[in-house]
Amino acid sequence: MSCAELPRLTADEAVAHIQHGDTVVTSGFTAAGTIKACGRALANRARAEHEAGRPFKIRLLTGASTGPSVDKALAEADAIAFRAPYQSDRTLRQRINKDQVPFFDIHLSHVPQYVEYGFFGEIDVAIIEATSISREGHIYLTTAGGASPTFLKRARRVIIELNRFHLPRLREMHDIFVPALPPRRREIPIFHPLDKIGTPYAMVDPKKVIGIVETDEPDESGSLDPYTEIHEQIGRNVVEFLAREMKAGRIPPEFLPIQSGVGNVANAVLANIGLDSRIPPFYMYTEVFQDACLQLMDADRLLGASTCSLTLSPDALHRLYGQFDRYADRLVIRPQSMSNNPEIIRRLGVISMNTALEVDLYGNVNSTHVGGTQMMNGIGGSGDFTRNAYISMFTCPSVAKDGAISAVVPMVSHSDHNEHSVQVLVTEQGFADLRGVAPADRPRIIIDNCAHPDYKPLLHDYINRAAKGHIAHDLRHAFDFHIRFAETGSMMPK
Repeated sequence: MSCAELPRLTADEAVAHIQHGDTVVTSGFTAAGTIKACGRALANRARAEHEAGRPFKIRLLTGASTGPSVDKALAEADAIAFRAPYQSDRTLRQRINKDQVPFFDIHLSHVPQYVEYGFFGEIDVAIIEATSISREGHIYLTTAGGASPTFLKRARRVIIELNRFHLPRLREMHDIFVPALPPRRREIPIFHPLDKIGTPYAMVDPKKVIGIVETDEPDESGSLDPYTEIHEQIGRNVVEFLAREMKAGRIPPEFLPIQSGVGNVANAVLANIGLDSRIPPFYMYTEVFQDACLQLMDADRLLGASTCSLTLSPDALHRLYGQFDRYADRLVIRPQSMSNNPEIIRRLGVISMNTALEVDLYGNVNSTHVGGTQMMNGIGGSGDFTRNAYISMFTCPSVAKDGAISAVVPMVSHSDHNEHSVQVLVTEQGFADLRGVAPADRPRIIIDNCAHPDYKPLLHDYINRAAKGHIAHDLRHAFDFHIRFAETGSMMPK
């Protein structure tokens, strides 16, 4: 059967092929490119099965986070038996933190490899959003590369959600390349952020395709809240650091590609980089292309970008589709095995900028767990970039909850990025450059440049009392800040 002969199914008919206990994988990377109709239909199926007294849960793998039609809908229907690699939905997060949904937090560049190597076991069903499918099994993806090419290759059965909302010309941006498996893997010939080395489509064996579900729905991406003056000051401090590095000759005159995380702080940082004439027009090699990136491109401050997803607000995506010729040759959408690939990040000299929840006096960063126990979203791609960046940077406000929480603590309650990988910390107070700084000198640099003034005396007192060694700590009191917050609602002594 060729793809032209594939049956058209309703979403309910399509998900009827999914059984309790199946491992299901979906397209998308954030809400961009994520399935819609089939996610909601799967949640409805789970509810119906539960009402009939039958068990129904799936193991769910995706590229990263998803839209509400997947994570939220399935969490509310109690349909998830296992989740990886990343999530950002409140309902699902609550279930994870109540130990109701086992969650495997993993570097996003590892997801396709784990699937290819069989580490997740058999992949039963892939549900992939596309703009079109050819007779030969060429799948033209929508707004994200994600792990879809690998999912299509490894899944035993495939459902295509054909979304007419998205512009078919997105194929002009996609560059699908899947590396060979070890020991036959070769070098990846990407030497510039906009290099293309693959095809505009992913491949599927038409014999595996159950059918096609037709939809016409936009991505479920929302708009971020406006950033604050504190976020603005963080952005200005990042610019000051980068301008200093350029003046010292440690960043070349043509600059280097940037990777930026998602959120208000990231948007504020990008906006300030774009406003400062000391930073020349630049490229990005990143995993998420968001509204601030499009604004920089419109202002000719961003020359071009390689990304894994177009995570744009509805207005921004409408602008991109309406002026597609303006952006077509300036954006490349890659699978996450390429957008987050350590080899390419190291070769291009990417400057990574990600967000921390808390940092400690030696430069260890917690980016995932509040109080060391409550999962927020996951490590995402921050580790892929941090460990391999030309310069690795983490940003955050120095305090949260009106000063009740200090982002600078004696010891992080959970470590995602250790002191060996983190080079620069930035808050609205300033920046701490930790490159070439021995542990004995790090605490005072971090306290003096990044901590909020209200917490500086407490942090200095801690380090003065710490048992001396290569790393100085007072293990009896290393978590006093966290314990005090749990008991009183503030890290500050009453």
